[in-house]
Amino acid sequence: MAEGTMTTDERWAFLAEARIGLLAVDEPGRGPLALPIWYRVDGRTLVLSMDGTSRKAELLRAAGRATLTVHDESLPYKYVSVEGPVELGAPEGDGLDIAVRYLGEELGRLYADANPNTADTVAVRLTPERWRTYDYAKVLA
Repeated sequence: MAEGTMTTDERWAFLAEARIGLLAVDEPGRGPLALPIWYRVDGRTLVLSMDGTSRKAELLRAAGRATLTVHDESLPYKYVSVEGPVELGAPEGDGLDIAVRYLGEELGRLYADANPNTADTVAVRLTPERWRTYDYAKVLA
């Protein structure tokens, strides 16, 4: 294992913290579409929520795979990048859990109320198959 590579437990602990992810999916003829997104960990999968009629949802359905990269913006830098298959399905809950994860209880409730799940909302489950990780704190220690 490379000096700074994270263990499986370290990867999941890092992803369990509220960080913005960067979702990348193939957009034929243009290169990848890469957009910031909120996510949550559910067991050994990552769950994202989005408008099922959006371009990113359309591309996810077509590609069947995606990459999500999450990083720490402060020293010492860390990142986790996962690639794997995606499944799009019915939304899970009312969206409150993910809003509270990122905004806290009060603002999360306000956000969820102002942006309710609709008939077009889908849950995207990304199951990691390939990992790229690094924790520079391990190298600097």
